[in-house]
Amino acid sequence: MHTRSAILFALASPLALADSVQSQAKGFIQDSAWSVLNRTVYDHREYLNGARNGAARNAYKPRDERNGYAEEWAYGLMATVQSGFTQGLIGVGMDAHAYLGAQLDSGGGRAGKARLLGLDNQGHPKDAFSRGGAALKLRRSSTVLSYGEQRVKTPVFSSSDSRLLPETATGVFLTSNEFEALTLVAGHFSESTDRNASSHDQGFVVNYSNAVKGNAFDLAGVVFTPAKKLTVSAYTSRYEDTWNQHYLGSSFIQPLDETRALSINLNLYRTTDEGKSLSGRIDSTTWSLMSTYTQGPHGFSLGYQKVDANTPFDYVTRGAIFISNAVQLSDFNAPHEQSWQARYDLDASPWGLPGLSMSAAYVRGSRIDGSHVDPQGGYAYLGYGEGGKHWERDLQVRHVVQGGTAKGTTLSLQYNVHRGNTAQAELDTDQIRLAVEYPLTGRF
Repeated sequence: MHTRSAILFALASPLALADSVQSQAKGFIQDSAWSVLNRTVYDHREYLNGARNGAARNAYKPRDERNGYAEEWAYGLMATVQSGFTQGLIGVGMDAHAYLGAQLDSGGGRAGKARLLGLDNQGHPKDAFSRGGAALKLRRSSTVLSYGEQRVKTPVFSSSDSRLLPETATGVFLTSNEFEALTLVAGHFSESTDRNASSHDQGFVVNYSNAVKGNAFDLAGVVFTPAKKLTVSAYTSRYEDTWNQHYLGSSFIQPLDETRALSINLNLYRTTDEGKSLSGRIDSTTWSLMSTYTQGPHGFSLGYQKVDANTPFDYVTRGAIFISNAVQLSDFNAPHEQSWQARYDLDASPWGLPGLSMSAAYVRGSRIDGSHVDPQGGYAYLGYGEGGKHWERDLQVRHVVQGGTAKGTTLSLQYNVHRGNTAQAELDTDQIRLAVEYPLTGRF
């Protein structure tokens, strides 16, 4: 069934649950809420070994004006209003947002790679940039249809919020919770807006292909949660004239006693070219498996990830990559790559430090072979060779204030290191990122 037909069918279907969410609606204003998030981010990246061909530097600038490092410091303000729904058989509501990004420090030779700031046509960081949007929403029973600019989270199309401002997407998105333990979703989108963009007319954000972009993205999915400890999800999607991508995922957690538990997470993507095959020939199976053992405040994880393809695993929007070894500086998603991860997490609450957490991860990838990539496709420019290998080390400290006037304020510090040979496409990088967030929320 076509995605738009599925959306109309869901809205018109007989109600499966007598006690629907819409029957409890209090009104457009009565259920409205607002939030303001203040975020400051400093990102510094050193590129080693000449940063192969200057790729690490600001590509908008002439080579003699670029620097061998990237450095951006910026402030972001995110204001959101979410209305309630009017009463009646079909409730009507609206969500709106306004984002502002302001430069605190950077320069034309240092900006661009971290994607915190918007850039002008000469490669200089803008003093300030902004964007806003809204989405009309309709609710019948426990099914919500949103139309307009919005944030979406699915394994095949997802709005990232890992820089200064979040991504948004323009289109139609449906979420249905008519059946117990079952969530149905469907969507049709005409564009996505990158995190440091101020305009809405750039098409879709595609992470690796440099080919001509498709004009539409469709998705449908189901999430089944038969028990608190088990979730299974399946999605199908189509990026017009580029690829069909299907996803299967599951997460399972088994408590061992009051303080110990074992969890397993599986993610699998199957991608094949479709229509005009704008990015070239694609025949990709990518999967990851992560197991985690927790004991009190300690978490120990081991993960494996494999790409079976002549192309890298690619995705639309910055956040639609749910494989476990997609970490800070690399996705470990090169052609034919296999990678391992070891990770340790610590919650410092038992030592009288509530809200403080720390993590350390190490990922190693090898067996990269990009020698069979389609020479006419969108990935040939990446220059993969045979025998590619690399590794990444990630350290993070995070603290969330638990009380007082600063309650909810979050401070995080990351230190990341990536190294690899020339047969893989990632850069040798040292990164330090410091972020501070202060939220405000309320109701009308």
